[in-house]
Amino acid sequence: MASTGLSSLDQLIGSEGYPERSAVLIVGAPGLGKEALSYWFTHSGLIQQEFCLYVTKRSTREILKDAKAFGVDFGSKVPFWIARDGGQLKCDLKDLTSLSFNIKDVLKKNTNRRIRIVIDALSALLMLNASETIYNFLNNLFDEVKKYDAVLVSTIEDGMHPPQTIVAMQELFDGVVEFRLYEEGLRVTPLLRIRKMLGVQTQPGYYNFTFSSSGMQVSAYAK
Repeated sequence: MASTGLSSLDQLIGSEGYPERSAVLIVGAPGLGKEALSYWFTHSGLIQQEFCLYVTKRSTREILKDAKAFGVDFGSKVPFWIARDGGQLKCDLKDLTSLSFNIKDVLKKNTNRRIRIVIDALSALLMLNASETIYNFLNNLFDEVKKYDAVLVSTIEDGMHPPQTIVAMQELFDGVVEFRLYEEGLRVTPLLRIRKMLGVQTQPGYYNFTFSSSGMQVSAYAK
């Protein structure tokens, strides 16, 4: 297994992390902390001397600044970047052929190490390309990723895409972690649940979560 970097989430999944050779989707509305799971996942891999690839529509400076807000300081250990600015390779979301080639080429050059991949650009890809095109792009990419000792994590913004697109993306991935906001009067509660996880019998229902400088705290949700 590949630890999420958050012991509370590992325990909630019930398998000490994400399954090996899997692709996991983090879905939720903006501002709930989806990217934080990507930061902790990457940080955990770097500490364990694994090769970490981070694909983002943002600049590396923006990612590093945002990560610190969630208690993640990459310091001298940083991933290999395919980013808008500041990375080893440029991220052009309109050129899927080059993006696919670059990701696969980086993987081939690191076959002797365990690999972690984050794609923090799925919603942007869906905004710039037909959903069928992105589905095929991901399906082909996953086939390649699973040839290696690798785990891939991606994020998607709920509410930005048609419901059928979200369902199609959830079907394609091996695991789905869902973030939600429950609103009742003036009470607003952030919740998460594990919708599915390859090879794991997940527990139904939602859980409260909060972030701190030490990670994520998860507790049973009582309405």
